[in-house]
Amino acid sequence: MVTFSFLSALVLAALPYGLAAPSSLTSLINHETVAPPTHLESRQGGYYSFWTEGGGSFKCSQQGGGKYTCSWSGQKGGGFVAGTGFKPGGSRAVKYSGTYDAKGPGYLALYGWTRNPLIEYYIIESYDIIAPGEPWTKKGNFTFEEGTYELYTSQRVNKPSIEGTRTFTQFWSVRTEKRVGGTITTGKHYDAWSKAGMKLGNHDYMILCTEGFANGTLLPSGSSTITVS
Repeated sequence: MVTFSFLSALVLAALPYGLAAPSSLTSLINHETVAPPTHLESRQGGYYSFWTEGGGSFKCSQQGGGKYTCSWSGQKGGGFVAGTGFKPGGSRAVKYSGTYDAKGPGYLALYGWTRNPLIEYYIIESYDIIAPGEPWTKKGNFTFEEGTYELYTSQRVNKPSIEGTRTFTQFWSVRTEKRVGGTITTGKHYDAWSKAGMKLGNHDYMILCTEGFANGTLLPSGSSTITVS
């Protein structure tokens, strides 16, 4: 496990402007399972997703207009991902606001996938404990008008993806000062990743998600209410 600069103290380690949500936001999909699926696109759903695995109490619902709510209390082996977003993903200004009160491992993050190459990526906005499942490699940091982020990569071997069970790379941008609400200009992160040698492929979907998961004896709990535009 690498030593993180601003993460060294950790263990192991939304915004309804206007009257209507954009047409690219949808509340039609609420896909829920109790075991890992074989195809992550089915698991994640698309524009709105709610996926769970293992034990624990994970309750998330789409409220319409780009808003979703979650409450969770995990146990060993449990986890969930829920969020609202866009398909395809890509360069855009994602505005969000709301509340996020979390304990244990998990994130409030913009989460997405690309193909060719197959990349799973996170832009992490807030968290309690970051407890990566795989070792992270630091790739640098960057600062712009929205804040300072540290960059990491990791690799997952023979895990579920939007292309079935595959080995793929994960990209991470992690804020040095946590926030809940603001604008995420995704293109700025894509550019910073590219300069660090982190090359994305063709964009599939992306969501502003709440995620919680158990890691050893560390268990997640909390609540969130997030609106995305």
